[in-house]
Amino acid sequence: MTKIHTFIIYLVIMQTTFGQVNTDKSFTEKEKSFQGVLNKTVDGKKIFGTSFAIKKDSLLWLGSSGDLSKDQPYFIASTTKLFTTAIILKLRADGKLNLDDIISIYLDKSILSGLHIYKEKEYSEELTIKHLLSHTSGLPDYFQGKGANGKSLEDELINGSDQFWTFEQAIERTKKMKPLFAPGTKNKANYSDANFQILGKIIEIITNKSFSESCNDLIIQPLGLTKSYLYKDSTDNTPKTLYYKSNKINIPKAMTSFGPDGGIVSTSADMLIFIESFFTGKLFPSSYIDELQEWNRIFFPMRSGTGIHLFKLPWIFNPTGAVPYFIGHSGLSGALAYYCPKENIYVVGTVNQVAHPDISFKTMIKLTQKALNK
Repeated sequence: MTKIHTFIIYLVIMQTTFGQVNTDKSFTEKEKSFQGVLNKTVDGKKIFGTSFAIKKDSLLWLGSSGDLSKDQPYFIASTTKLFTTAIILKLRADGKLNLDDIISIYLDKSILSGLHIYKEKEYSEELTIKHLLSHTSGLPDYFQGKGANGKSLEDELINGSDQFWTFEQAIERTKKMKPLFAPGTKNKANYSDANFQILGKIIEIITNKSFSESCNDLIIQPLGLTKSYLYKDSTDNTPKTLYYKSNKINIPKAMTSFGPDGGIVSTSADMLIFIESFFTGKLFPSSYIDELQEWNRIFFPMRSGTGIHLFKLPWIFNPTGAVPYFIGHSGLSGALAYYCPKENIYVVGTVNQVAHPDISFKTMIKLTQKALNK
């Protein structure tokens, strides 16, 4: 997600009005209010379809609007990073790795050589798993960073140049870009998809399985997710085609290439099961959650923890605390999966719009508002 997108998130949220609590609402009326939020979100100009699910205590609701149905699989993009994080933490719980492990334990020197050279000093063999998870590695972003032609992969895809790339090509592209800081520099974080490409490779080396197989074995099958999988076949038309502004953007080659940094396909029903499992100890010990919440500024109003993000408005813009904070992750596709610890609310969904992923946050906040109205 770009800084421009996150700034737009801020502007949109500042326009959101939080009403007074209504103690007369029945559950049916609440469901209607949820659906009303989705219906109003679809305008046929920016947003053409939505799919969201929300859970608070015994309240559970799933809805859709526009050209998305409740059971329609969609690309969750960088929300995939929660799957990668969950697998890393599961491997940690099983004693197969530690977060402070240097990645040179697992990766060949041919991969590491020249990966991180900052101010003429090479830090490649000092990088740790935690540096990658928390985006404190200092590595540039192979996807949104500018290549030799002055364009990012994101720019090329949006302009219609769908393409495949391998792990090796993503790493080589990263090596041609300049790191932003030394690994672990205090109060520094830089969002980089390269971090999660490397984590995916480490998972494959430790498990001796493909990343897709690890997703199936450690998350999808144990949780009974019926419509979630890693997108690997560019001829697979199951996921809903993404939109960029008013145009559909068909990039199946790229979607097969993201893998551990953005390649999962899912539904809101499956994602609700996943996000609750993530935060309640069903995938790894729940005691780890507190450790993940060491926050660094990454782009306003988001902060990066270890494998998760914090979405929290500063007090000056939220003096009454009407907008609660959320922890989880989101993606450039307009997909998100978040948990609100204060209110014990889980929200997942998508607006399926690359140009306006910020609208997912506006939708999440409105649904949260409705859930809190009694």
